Amino acid sequence: MKADDFLRSCYVSLLLIGVPAGTVQAAPPLNSPLELAELLEEALARNPEIQAAHQQWEASKERVPQAGTLPDPTFGVQLWNFPQNGNLLTSPGRTQNTILTLAQKFPFPGKLSLSAEVANRAADIREQAIRAKEREILARLKQAYYELYLAHKEIDVHHDQIDIVEQLFDAAKAKFRAGQGTQVDVLKAQVELSDLYRRLPVLEQRRETAAAKVNTLLNRDPRTPLGRPREPSLASPEKSIEALEQLAQTTRPELKAASLSIERSQQALAYAKRQYYPDFEVGVQRFQNFEAVDGFGAIGVMSIPFSFWTKSKYDAGVREAKAGEAAARAELQTWQNMTRFQITEVLAKVRAQQQVVVLYRTTILPQAEQNMEAARAGYRTGRNSFLDFLEAERAWLEFRLAYYRALAERESQFAVLEQVVGTFLAHT
Repeated sequence: MKADDFLRSCYVSLLLIGVPAGTVQAAPPLNSPLELAELLEEALARNPEIQAAHQQWEASKERVPQAGTLPDPTFGVQLWNFPQNGNLLTSPGRTQNTILTLAQKFPFPGKLSLSAEVANRAADIREQAIRAKEREILARLKQAYYELYLAHKEIDVHHDQIDIVEQLFDAAKAKFRAGQGTQVDVLKAQVELSDLYRRLPVLEQRRETAAAKVNTLLNRDPRTPLGRPREPSLASPEKSIEALEQLAQTTRPELKAASLSIERSQQALAYAKRQYYPDFEVGVQRFQNFEAVDGFGAIGVMSIPFSFWTKSKYDAGVREAKAGEAAARAELQTWQNMTRFQITEVLAKVRAQQQVVVLYRTTILPQAEQNMEAARAGYRTGRNSFLDFLEAERAWLEFRLAYYRALAERESQFAVLEQVVGTFLAHT
């Protein structure tokens, strides 16, 4: 058996060690295309964090009718001249007067509507929390998608490196048999090949982890097989900072929520000021007289919130509402500042990675490949040493890995930029 065939057999055996009977599953379709757009749609429909945000929004909407509805009516019974012997039904101890009262409290006009508006704005803020969670999940899914893309590329490059070293191994053996090379070169190639097979399970574990992350965001079993991510666009995602900042003002959910929070605090302030006005209670009564004629009556009650011993609590409520409004305005300013900073920072990262990608694709990779081919040809003709070829081959493959990492990082940062702006951005 050849040494390289023996190494392959050992590698397969190591993969199968420790796998219980009955747990081997069909191989996942690793080479079938994995469409990002379909994953994004599925995440919006299935992700449990988004679903939880939707339910919180539904719960907050149900507070609106509760806040804008009259309080419960009251029913009361009054017994006058209660007999000392406790006999309420028969004379001579029967109660002389029984009064039945049905009453309803009416807050001062405007209180209920303002209370409902405060609850309604709170529901609107919760709706923006859904949009923010959606943008967060989509950004995380895109990052996981390109982590999976990078994991596939690392394995591809690693297999390419194995193929090259196997060719180098065969060439070293041939030169050794022909008396043109040394056994040291053969052993070095064999050690290099063994080390490559040693690192391959780690790379496959990274691919499995990246796939599990994608599946988790989609609310799937982490072991669900996934296809192969498509190549990202090589177009430059250029966009001016000013255009992104202007777009974020109308699309970022956190900014919308902060603006709605100001509206809610303003309505809460109006509601707090309305507490200075009295509430009313009206009711009807039915009199049952044991020794006189039965009849009907009416009652009217008004609260006195402007009394000197209770007014202080309403003053405190107004101060609280004013402080809440000031805090909401400061929160909006904070989000605006943070948005401008994040756009500047992330866009700079995207542009930097784009420049790196272009540099690798147009200059470094072609030069590294030419250097490797020259070293290969030189080794075959005896002009270069074995180590020269090995170093050139390693450099070329490392540059390829660096290129794919820069490409994946560019897409990852672009996903963050979309989250900051609050909408999808086209590569221009």
